[in-house]
Formats: sequence, C-alpha cells, structure tokens
Amino acid sequence: MTLFFIYTILYGLALFPLFPVELRKRPVGQRAGWLREKFGLIEAAAGAVWVHAVSVGEVMAAVPFIEALNERGFKTLISTITDTGRKVAREKFPEADVVYLPFDLPFALKRAIKRAKPLAFVLVETELWPNAIRLMDKSGVPVFMVNGRLSEKSTKGYRKIGFFLERVFAHMKAVCVQDETYASRAEETGADRSRIKVTGNFKFEIKPKGVPPVWVSSLGFFPTIVAGSTHRGEDAPIIRAVKDLKGHFPSIRLVIAPRHPERASEVEETALAHGLSFIRSSELAKKDPSGKTVLPDIVIVDTVGELFHIYSAADVAVVGGSFIPHGGQNPLEPAYWGKAVVTGVHMNNFPFMDGLLKEGGALSVKEDALYETLLDLLSDERRRTEMGKKARGFYQKKGGAVTETVKILEGFLSK
Repeated sequence: MTLFFIYTILYGLALFPLFPVELRKRPVGQRAGWLREKFGLIEAAAGAVWVHAVSVGEVMAAVPFIEALNERGFKTLISTITDTGRKVAREKFPEADVVYLPFDLPFALKRAIKRAKPLAFVLVETELWPNAIRLMDKSGVPVFMVNGRLSEKSTKGYRKIGFFLERVFAHMKAVCVQDETYASRAEETGADRSRIKVTGNFKFEIKPKGVPPVWVSSLGFFPTIVAGSTHRGEDAPIIRAVKDLKGHFPSIRLVIAPRHPERASEVEETALAHGLSFIRSSELAKKDPSGKTVLPDIVIVDTVGELFHIYSAADVAVVGGSFIPHGGQNPLEPAYWGKAVVTGVHMNNFPFMDGLLKEGGALSVKEDALYETLLDLLSDERRRTEMGKKARGFYQKKGGAVTETVKILEGFLSK
C-alpha cells in the first residue's frame, strides 16, 4: 500500500464530513458550478499554464507573475480554493479561465487534467496537494512551486511527515522560494536541495492597477490612519487608539479593512461601542460620484481588492495580523506608496520584516504602545516622511523575483 494511497484514504475520510459544510457555504445558484469543478468537470482552454493560488493573498501575490507569463505569450488557467480568491482572480484577469481546484482525489484530478491539458502546473507559495502534484507529473505536466514560503510553525508540522513530503517534492521540477530561510525549511521538510531555487519575493513587484475608489480623495483633508487586513481581536485596540487621538487631532479619520470582509459587522459593533461614527466603503461607492463626500470617523472597507490603493491616502499605515499571534499581513503595499508603517510584534510570516525595520521604514510595537506611537508619528511630519522614504527604498531594491522565476519555468518548458 503506497503512501499516496494512504493519503487518499485519509483525505477522503476528512472530506466526508466537511463536504456538506463547504457546499452550504455557497449561494444556491453557485453550488452546481462549484460541484462540477470540484469533481474535475472544469471548462478551460487547453495548453495553458495552470496557476493555483489558494485565496486572495496568494492571488494578489501572483499578479505580476501571471502578467509576466501573459506578456510572454502563455495562456493561464487560475484555480483557487476560496470564493473571494476566485472573485479577485476574475477581476484581475478577465481573459483567463478561473476555476476551483478539484478535490485532491485521483478521479477528479485525472478528469481535470484530461480536460485542461495544461502546459505546466504552478503552485503559489505553500499549497501542497500531493495527488495533484503527483498526477500532473505522471501526466507529463511539469510542476513548480513559486514564491514559496514555509512558516516556522508549518515546518515543525511538515517535519513529522517529511518521509511523505519527500516523495511529493520529488514530483516537482523546481521549488522556487523567497529567501534562504525558506530554502532551509523546504529542505528540512523533504525537498531536494538541487531543486530549491532562491528567487525572491513576488510581493516586491506588485503594482497597483486602475484608480483608487473616488471617496479616497476626501481623506486628503484629514489626518488619516489606514489599518489594513485586521483580524479579530485587533479592531478594538486600533479603534480605541484613534478615539484617544481625537483629543489631539479632532478631524482624524480611520480607514479599517478587516482581512475577511464578512467581519465588517463586527467592526461596526466595535465602533459603536467606542461612540464613533462609521460607514462601509460599499455604501460610499453609491454616493456622490465626484468623491466629495463628508466622511464619518471610520470607513470600514467591506470590498475586496481596494486596500492597495487606499494605503496611498494614509499618513500612517497600521498592518494587521501582527497584534495577535497570527504572523502578520503584507507590509509592502504601504511601503510601495512611501508610507510610515506600524506593525505589531507578530510578523514572523514575513522574514524580510527585519530588513524593513533595520532600514527604518517601519516600527514594531506592542498593542499597549500603539496610541503613543501613532501620536508621535502624526505629530512629526518630518519623521513620517523620512520613514516613508526608507520604506519605499527598501521596496525598490528587492525586485527581480518574477523575472528570475519565469526564466526557470521557461528553461523547463523549452525542453
């Protein structure tokens, strides 16, 4: 009995109770399509590079990579797991085929491979689906991991099944990771060092597309804090700090974008509890198209794909996922705009954060120091500007990951 067969049995047993839950998550009108694609009945043009990005974060990270593939004449098929990831992928690449990744079951995957006939299969960051990887390789489809990263926590778990992951990684042509830390972790979890390539981080090459929502222009009249990708447990301390700052800056505005937009109602409750006025960004979008809108104390972003542009209006950017033991969210979007960046102490998902801190483009503080930190920065324009320049400089000097990664893929595809 092979390890892949045992994995398939265990995966099927785990899927059995989760299947009805996942099905019910989808609106009734979307369930049939979700079912078809999860069982491999995908509709896609043959001969594309199949890029799998699990959710919004991975899709956004993959944008410059997919654009580079398209510029070189490759068609792309994009798969996701989450509905929000699918939505963003369709918005970013309306010409691409976008599907849900089939269940990691041989019969569903074989059906999908036969229909799509992909030129290559590319996994963004650390999405390891053993059967998909093995069956793609067995079908003559080269498999790659790109922009790879492995958290310390994930690595500890993966080490326990390294004997299996070694066989999974063996079906990949190249494991392209962001830095040497991740290269070491990939090797620890079973990847052959000869297949590991340190190519850099795609997130240093993301550029904003389109224009900001029209209401963002109204923020230029106020001292503005943009708190991006917040998680449960972070909204209250940020809102409390902004309420206290009103004693020094009566016209201060907070834009808060929960990492999961469906939490907007939770943020509303927190704002109410602190006596602050608020509006959702989706409501603002329905108002005066000129953008000349009177903004309340807080704008709650309940839309997807707009945060990058919204950071452009910040005086100070606060990066979420870092004031709780989550590991942080992407600090590079505000750095791109040359904004002073403030994070919590839990940024272990981003090893490059040490470099950004050393450069002076960001500050890492505990929750109880957030108010004082924001007060100091809002009171000192020169310091904010200097921090922003250093953040922007750090962003600019870390480019090149996409070019290097595409070169590696083309080297295999040309064969």
